[in-house]
Formats: sequence, C-alpha cells, structure tokens
Amino acid sequence: MYEEILYEVEDPIATLTLNRPKVLNAWTDRMSAEVKHALAQAEDDPCVVAIVLTGAGRGFCSGADLKRLQAIGTGSRGREIPEGLDADPGDATMEDFRGTYTFPMSIRKPVIAAINGPVAGMAVPIALACDIRFASDRARFTTAFSQRGLIAEWGVSWLLTRLVGPAHALDILLSARNFDAAEAERIGLVNRVLPHDELLPFVSDYARELAKNCSPMSLAVMKRQVYESLQERLGPAEKESVRLMLESFRRPDFREGVDSFLEKRRPKFERL
Repeated sequence: MYEEILYEVEDPIATLTLNRPKVLNAWTDRMSAEVKHALAQAEDDPCVVAIVLTGAGRGFCSGADLKRLQAIGTGSRGREIPEGLDADPGDATMEDFRGTYTFPMSIRKPVIAAINGPVAGMAVPIALACDIRFASDRARFTTAFSQRGLIAEWGVSWLLTRLVGPAHALDILLSARNFDAAEAERIGLVNRVLPHDELLPFVSDYARELAKNCSPMSLAVMKRQVYESLQERLGPAEKESVRLMLESFRRPDFREGVDSFLEKRRPKFERL
C-alpha cells in the first residue's frame, strides 16, 4: 500500500520512515496520506507502545516537494487523493491538536522524531508536532518560509515559540537561516544530539525502556495533560491533575506499579 514511506512494527516500536531519499524525502500529498494512515495503524496496534518517525538516506525531510510548490504558484496543481488511505488517528476530543500536521500531538502513544539529517520548511512543524526529538549530529534546520515569500506555516509559530521562546522563534522564522544540531539542542528545539551512527539505536533503546518500565495508559494521560496545560492556567491544571490522579488509583496499572516496585521486578502493564 505504501509507496513513499516504509512502515515496520517490531514489538514494542512502530517505525515510519519517509522514503524518497533521492529528493531528501521531500513531502508530497501521498506521503502525507501514507504517514497519517500508518500512524493510525500504529495507534490501534496493541503491540506498539511508541512510534518513531525518521527519514531514509541522508535527510529527515527537505520540506514540500519543489515541483508541488511550483504548481501551487502557477495555480495548476490539484490535490492528490490516494485511494484506500483514509485515516483519522488521535483523540477526537483534543480538537486544538488535530490540525493537518499537528495531529500527532493527539495520538495516545509517544511519537518520537529521530532526525537523521536536514529538516527544512514544512518539515519543521512536522518534527515539532512529535512529542520528543532526538537528532543526529549531521542534522541541520531551516524554516525557509520567509525566503520563499511564505509565512509561518502549519502552526509552527505556536509550536516553535513554546519550545524555544519568542526571541529564538522570531530569529529562526524571520531570518530563515540554517542552524546545526548543536544549536537546536542548546535552545531546546531537540532533546538530545547523538553521533549519527548512534541515533537510531539510541531511539530504539529509549522506546524499549518506555515499554519495559512505564504504563502505556499513564503515558497517554500525561501526554494529553502536557499539551492541554499549554492553554490552561495553573489552578485549573492542578485541579484536573488531582482528578486524574484519583482516577488512576482505580486502575490495575496503579496496583501493578506499586506491587512490582515492592517485589523488585519489572512491571507488567497492559498495552493500549
């Protein structure tokens, strides 16, 4: 079914690989539909605890395919609608986090970006909509929008500002300059930078540790808490956390978490 991505599940990880390496995995309508469909598959698969998004070859994603952009500029492009790829992943109640490319924030499982190389244009908000970002030391970043006569697309002004603050966000957006992985780590755009050959093994180990030690239900609830709290005052957020805490006391995961700690063994939590 998939022509522009690779999809692999190896319990407890689903890996989605953007797979147009000859054009640095430039984004197309078909790739968009395939990614969304694969994410829905991973969300529904009880074997999957965490989802990894990465790129084939030497790049993560160079942004929109330039031929696509050229067609938009001339008004000659019609949107591709691949058959059989309809999907609607994510929590339908998280309306603000279900945009065209921000919807991974509403998925109930952690989505980890393994940024293996250059990230440009619309690929920036796609990477930022992942929950955690680990980058190769070969990764480079640019928003590119201002140099193409465009604006801060796909919610990137909201995402970027909350990750790095308004001063860094404005610098990155207005100048559209290139910056490296070390700077991305310093300003908080990525969680950690790894030597290139260590990136995917590290991400795999990180995801496996989540699956071994953490309640999938707890991960889902905490992910939602973090994103919804971005738009909430402290008081209501604290009250909601108390409500959710009391709710968690009634779940089997709480008993298993306490018992496994006291018995000095790994917990055995149910998958989503």
